[in-house]
Order: sequence, then C-alpha cells, then structure tokens
Amino acid sequence: MPAHVPPVADERESLIAYLDQQRDAFATVAFGLTEEQIRLAPTAGTLTIGGLIKHVTTCERGWTERMAAAPNAPAPPDQSIEQQATAWGDDFRVTDDDTLEALLAALAAQGQVTRSVLRAADLGAPVPVPRDAPWFPRDVEAWSVRWVAMHVVEELARHAGHADIVRESIDGATMYELVAAREGWPETPWLKPWRPSTRVVS
Repeated sequence: MPAHVPPVADERESLIAYLDQQRDAFATVAFGLTEEQIRLAPTAGTLTIGGLIKHVTTCERGWTERMAAAPNAPAPPDQSIEQQATAWGDDFRVTDDDTLEALLAALAAQGQVTRSVLRAADLGAPVPVPRDAPWFPRDVEAWSVRWVAMHVVEELARHAGHADIVRESIDGATMYELVAAREGWPETPWLKPWRPSTRVVS
C-alpha cells in the first residue's frame, strides 16, 4: 500500500481507507522478518511483532462485532468471566503453531469483514458501552458506529507505533525504508529501500 491514504469521497470511505492503511502497517513492519524474528522481544517490554499482529486482529474483531450488532450488544462470549480473565493477554503470545503468513492472513481476513460491516452500517447507530472492564466509561450508555470505527483506527495506529519500535530494535529497519522495499520505490540520496543486514538483536 502507498505511504498515504488515497483520496476519499466521504466519511464512510475515509474510515475504511484509514483502517486499511493502519492495518497494512503491520504487513510492512513484518516485511523480511523470519519466524524467529517475529518472536523476538528486543525492547524493555515483552512486545513482539507476531504478538502485536495477533493482538490487533483480536482487537479489531471484537470491535467489529460490536459495530455489526448495533444497536444491540453482540452475543456474549462462550467463556465465563473467570475464563476470560485467565486468558487475558494470550492474544499477545505467539505460539509454536503460529506463522507470520497465517497471522497476516488472519489480519487481512478481519479487514475484509470490517470493510463489509462499515459499508453496510448506519454510522450513527448506537453501540452499547460494555461494562466488563474498568476502562469503559460509566457515564456513557452508547457510542456510535463512527466512534467505534475511529477507535479502531486509534488502536491500530497505537500498536503500529509499538511495532515500529520493536522492528527497529531487531534490525534497525524503519517504516519508510520498509515501505520503499515493499513498494519498489527507487533509491534516493535520503532514502534507501530496506535490505537484509547482519544486524540482529536477540
């Protein structure tokens, strides 16, 4: 995907386009990495590229289910509150069965679902505020679908920034170098497309 969102005609297409752009950042930040490298946590925290891709897929899925169900709440999860609490943070963990290809495919598939929901949704429809976590406001009964869509942009962008830092800590690669490599941009005196190097932090 190009470095900038293409021109948009209206609010709906703007929401979809910016979600697509932020989602695509994860394919860019993972460009050229090995299966071992997507599991590295080279910063002071525990975040990995694979874990971030896995998390944003789960995050987007949950919010999209809320948009699709508006003005009602989505069906309750199969797990009990206790089971959900035990599983907290699992979507940041890359298992032995996870692969970069599969993680990116799952994120892309969720993007298709989100686009479909947003193209059909009433952007003003109320989305009931959940009450199962302390960060949800107690003084708001419902958001709108448009609010939720913008929140997903925020979530994706926040974690894409995390992923940028993790990737640069792995091999020094930065976003524009990676976009240039993915997009086949010509080399300039100030921007060289990313190429594999021997600098790897474990």
